Amino acid sequence: MTEAPAATTAAPPEPVDPDSPYRVLIVEDDRGQALFAQSVLHGAGMQAEVQMQSDGLLDTMRRFRPDLVLMDLHMPGKDGMSLTMLLRQQPEYLHLPIVFLTGDPDPERQFEVLESGADDFLNKPIRPRHLIAAVSNRIQRARQRNQALQAPRPSVNTDTGLPTRTFVLQQLADSLQRQSRGGVFFVEVNSALSLRERYGYAVFEHLMSQAGRQLAAAASPHPVARLNDNSFLMLADSVDETTLAALAQQLRDGLASHDFQTRPNEVLKLRGSVGYTAMSLGFADAGSALEAIERAVLQARLKADSLAEYVPAEVDDDAPRISLEDGQFELAYQPIVAVAGSDQAQYQVLLRMRQPDGSLLPASQVIPAAELAGGIAQIDHWVLEHALYVLAERQAAGPSLRLFVSQSPRSLARESHAQWLLDALRARGIEGTSLVIDLRLADALIHTVTLRQFCQQLMPAGVQFCLSQFEPGTEADALLTQLPLGFVRVSSKYASAHADPVLRDQLRGIIDSAHRQGLQVIGQQIEDPQAAAAMWMGGVDFIQGNLVQAVGSELGFDFHNAVL
Repeated sequence: MTEAPAATTAAPPEPVDPDSPYRVLIVEDDRGQALFAQSVLHGAGMQAEVQMQSDGLLDTMRRFRPDLVLMDLHMPGKDGMSLTMLLRQQPEYLHLPIVFLTGDPDPERQFEVLESGADDFLNKPIRPRHLIAAVSNRIQRARQRNQALQAPRPSVNTDTGLPTRTFVLQQLADSLQRQSRGGVFFVEVNSALSLRERYGYAVFEHLMSQAGRQLAAAASPHPVARLNDNSFLMLADSVDETTLAALAQQLRDGLASHDFQTRPNEVLKLRGSVGYTAMSLGFADAGSALEAIERAVLQARLKADSLAEYVPAEVDDDAPRISLEDGQFELAYQPIVAVAGSDQAQYQVLLRMRQPDGSLLPASQVIPAAELAGGIAQIDHWVLEHALYVLAERQAAGPSLRLFVSQSPRSLARESHAQWLLDALRARGIEGTSLVIDLRLADALIHTVTLRQFCQQLMPAGVQFCLSQFEPGTEADALLTQLPLGFVRVSSKYASAHADPVLRDQLRGIIDSAHRQGLQVIGQQIEDPQAAAAMWMGGVDFIQGNLVQAVGSELGFDFHNAVL
């Protein structure tokens, strides 16, 4: 496995005349097969070019700018799957249709083709009409999608009068690409949950609109956009980075000094926490910078002056290194069983990496190494691809299946990731409710804004979300209402609640609170009957652990006859 590049936000495709001929790049080392496909496509009015060598593919792509790549499986040098993975690592080709031509009837090989990032495969020999229809339909849908992405978006929110979030984030992305100096600021209005509960939604929204206007005045001439319920983004492009601390203080004081009208003859003071970062730290994209200032504002909440600058984590040179190139990724599954009994088959998907000596490394070791190497987005994509393949296969066979799949916040922050998942669910006819995305509590506390945006994009498709490793706390409890969750998986420490009265009381409180929000609760790492009994008495809805079944590579657990 080659080292993946740092995650970047895919740029919108360049405008294409919708009436221009379809362009197809045929990557095929068999001259006869290549000329056959080229002549068929030419006869249908398309432009088709042949690339017979794996070397130079990227140069040909940039020169020819194809609408679709017709890829042979077996190529000299790099095979078709390696070439597909290479293309998918380029942001401009993340959504480019790639269709394989293969004569290999092995279903496992076809699964590997899809896993590599391809959209479809066609079996050789293929009839001309089938080839034309498959290629035309794929290109037509891709062009329609690109036109929708290129449609102009308003730069000002008519409700608030502020620049839109999309507009400011695009400005940030452009500034980072130009390697501009300056700073990015995240302003969070404190006590948002209490304000909403005290005054109601309408008054809260009015307060946040006033707060936005006040922050815009304090930040002038720099743009301020509202990110979500109680947070705002400010971009100070090309300012002296020695002034960033003063700008952060100016934003905080500009908010705190104003009297906000709530009701007739009633005014309110608002306080805010400000996290900020210098753009010169070399962020790969807007998502990375947003991640940094979200992390900084989490620290600002704990400081007396409510200000915090992002400081990159130092790399521990003495920490053991994991080579992602030498290992092989595998997935394992653990059943999640309903305490009250149910026929619903559902599993948590767990990432593993098999080393050359045969040993398996858990996700807790693999994920940090992947994040350090900049390859986490590719791994998350691979895991989801596999999960979608399993769901599609099981759905075609009949029995329903639900999979819980963890994803890193860095992947979920990429705008292209949500759209890719929506397209994949639609193309494969997968019910969105069969997929649950696991969001770790530690990640959600830092990346609330980006995770909320991702959830809102996927909710219309029926995709569900689970907050994992949950422990109670002011900020954690607020997430139960701020994120559109369906499940809560409690921290593994509550598996010993039967032996600890304090943990037992905490567990009951978590379950009661979650149930009031309409959420279902999962107890994990249940190893013995006493732990299961404590979970059952506390009111948990599901359990998982070795008492039910150990982690394995199969999906054969008998949910119908499961007895806890």
